[in-house]
Amino acid sequence: MTALILNSGRGSRMGSLTDEHPKCMTVISSDETILSRQLRLLAEVGVNDVVMTTGFSEDILKSYADSLESPLNIRYVHNPVFMDTNYIYSIYLAREHLNDDILLLHGDLVFEKSVLEEIFHSAKSCMAVSSELPLPKKDFKAVIENGRIVKVGIEFFENAAAAQPLYKLSEKDWHIWLDSIISFCESGDDSKRRCYAENAFNEVSEICRVFPLDTGLRLCTEIDDPADLERVSSLLKKSVL
Repeated sequence: MTALILNSGRGSRMGSLTDEHPKCMTVISSDETILSRQLRLLAEVGVNDVVMTTGFSEDILKSYADSLESPLNIRYVHNPVFMDTNYIYSIYLAREHLNDDILLLHGDLVFEKSVLEEIFHSAKSCMAVSSELPLPKKDFKAVIENGRIVKVGIEFFENAAAAQPLYKLSEKDWHIWLDSIISFCESGDDSKRRCYAENAFNEVSEICRVFPLDTGLRLCTEIDDPADLERVSSLLKKSVL
């Protein structure tokens, strides 16, 4: 299984905290950054290979990740037009390295080990959702019908659950989604390189069978701004997650 970590974004909502380095290098506890925690947990659950997309401050990110001396085999794929595209295009650029079962996660995601373990060991393709959290106004929701995820986006509210960009995808389901991503990015329509990769999933969800994995109230959240950082850091300080 290969873990795909998407780290090509600018992270502008973090303000001055990301002026000099990518968001994934943000310190979240006394001894960890978002990225160091992700890599540690990925190794602990049994992942060996990581593909990491880069964009803003690529050299700083690569140097930092290498300095962590993780046991993981990390390959980097740079998106030179990260300012004009979304992560759908970063995935497109990394496509030749993604021929296995995939763990897909955003580079600003912080989660408990138990969440990652359940995702990793799921027998089905799945996405992390929570039936116990309120629906966010601006973040991802997953529309669930007949026990399966049929749409993912920020605009959906009916039959939806709060969702986080943490997926496990079988090789078969991944290639269905990836083929749709490739179609989007090679369409000649620039807007299809600036949308979410989930837009491409929504086009093929009838045959790309992804199921919800309910994380309940466990920690699994993106850090989008300083308020998120403060909340997550406080949770990590209070308990061992």
